[in-house]
Amino acid sequence: MSKIFVVKKKHFRLFSLVLLVLLIAAVYIKWNPAKPAMSAPEQVRVFHLVTGEFEARTDDGKKIEVYRWDPGTIIVNKGDQVELRITGVNGESHPFVIEGLGIKGVVTKGKTTTVRFKAEAKGTYPIVCQTHTESSHGAPMVGYIQVQ
Repeated sequence: MSKIFVVKKKHFRLFSLVLLVLLIAAVYIKWNPAKPAMSAPEQVRVFHLVTGEFEARTDDGKKIEVYRWDPGTIIVNKGDQVELRITGVNGESHPFVIEGLGIKGVVTKGKTTTVRFKAEAKGTYPIVCQTHTESSHGAPMVGYIQVQ
């Protein structure tokens, strides 16, 4: 037994209309794809630091010296992308830590060490040289990063 399927004009027009709408939608999507919203890239705040040495003599002729990070304090805002470029000017090497940020590094005379981080929490973060921690070594050699 064979079945006969009858298509009425009304059904044919509806089918054609649906097919046309699908075709137009496919062409629109292909030619005009949605682009993901992009924000502007975050600005990186760059700071240049150097290691410095100061030397003097007391009245009795004793030599005294002190080492420091220059500038001694850097102020940034919470959420800033920060890049420190630390150049060794005095002293052969200065291994350091930035307390509270988990950052360690070494600054060597004549070279630049680059450190990058995001300032995620407000507070004061000391940059501490691990060579100059005692007064016999020109200590303390400490700088500060202040996150507001």
